[in-house]
Amino acid sequence: MVSCRGASRAISSKLRASSTQRDAGTRPAFAQLESELLADIEPTSTVFPAGSHPFGARTVHGRPWMMFNLNAYQRLLMSDFLTSGGKIQVTEFHTPADLGPLPEKTLINATGYGARALFGDETLAPVRGQLARTIPQPDIHYGLAYKDVNFVPRRDGNIFQVVGENDYYGFGDDSTVPDPAEARHAVSTVASLFA
Repeated sequence: MVSCRGASRAISSKLRASSTQRDAGTRPAFAQLESELLADIEPTSTVFPAGSHPFGARTVHGRPWMMFNLNAYQRLLMSDFLTSGGKIQVTEFHTPADLGPLPEKTLINATGYGARALFGDETLAPVRGQLARTIPQPDIHYGLAYKDVNFVPRRDGNIFQVVGENDYYGFGDDSTVPDPAEARHAVSTVASLFA
């Protein structure tokens, strides 16, 4: 992962904490446990001065970052499931009573935000996130966090996402309508690193 944010992690954490405190009256506080729980196992970052990377006159912080390709992983899981005799049946559930007639003895509730309507769980809050994709570029082997955007290269295409200034970006927004302006912003923000 390459970070071109320019601000140190400590400054970034303080901004996130102050934003969390500001919104504490109307939104749940997010646990900020990364430095507390992962400090001894996270790789340290390497500083790359301007001229030693393709991102212009910026100082770049880089560190290893573990990720996996969700699409490839999903295909693997589905293939293993079907090969082992699993069957997929699409069914709509409107109330918890609809689950009763199922012959399975064990059910896994993976309805996500749909559990709000299915189980009447008003504590679930939507968090909108939108991905913009471009064609795959196999020669890109790094991800980026720059300004309010994250970029991740994947075998099935490059992913750009506006993540906002804090953890509340998209919180409470249940819209599923694509936002072309947000997609353009994500791609152009990353592209500006190469201008």
